Amino acid sequence: MKQNSRIELLKKCALFSSLSPDEFHLVQTKITIRNFKKNEVILREEDTNQFMYIVIEGEVKVVQTTEKGKEILITMHRQNDFFGELSLLDGKTAPATIYATNNSVIAIVSKEEFYSLIRSQVKVLDNLLRMLCARLRESLKKIQMLNFNNASQRLKMLFLMLSENYGEKNAKGTVLKVKLIHQDIADMTGLTRETVTRILDKWKQSGEIQILQDKYILLKPEFESITF
Repeated sequence: MKQNSRIELLKKCALFSSLSPDEFHLVQTKITIRNFKKNEVILREEDTNQFMYIVIEGEVKVVQTTEKGKEILITMHRQNDFFGELSLLDGKTAPATIYATNNSVIAIVSKEEFYSLIRSQVKVLDNLLRMLCARLRESLKKIQMLNFNNASQRLKMLFLMLSENYGEKNAKGTVLKVKLIHQDIADMTGLTRETVTRILDKWKQSGEIQILQDKYILLKPEFESITF
């Protein structure tokens, strides 16, 4: 990808989307762009982070490791998402390990430049606050999801939450444009992989969901009508 194309994609990030061309030019001078290969670690759990990262192209996974060494998927970040800002704000270590799930292009902002941006660019600060609020609301939804005793309810709520960030609507319903194996879904819901497989098979048979050729999941209208 050419440098100019990367910059154009960076402009679409919610942090910078409201900036004028001149304002964005000032932002651009404070950012370094780096390539990460598939499976390369970007940020390690318990590291003292000194940077904020913005996904220009590709996808990254956020995982935590259990005492037994098992990796648990927490969330994923795609194009225009950012991460690492919490450590810059509170000075604490990174709560999870983040690595590229495929070859990715990442914009990097140092702690010094991060504070320079939010102090000099009010729009960036406003956008950051809105996005942090959105993440807090998402975290509250995840807590609500994990409090459901019924496995099907947990899974339904996860898919509806994923549709907010990764859903693309078409005439047949909403396609979740994120590829997750059954173990990933189990990790995110606190269920076993066997339970996830059983529920998905049931929904496929009833026609509530469809697994597409590219492995994306199509949520049919009758599935999306479920509310909590």
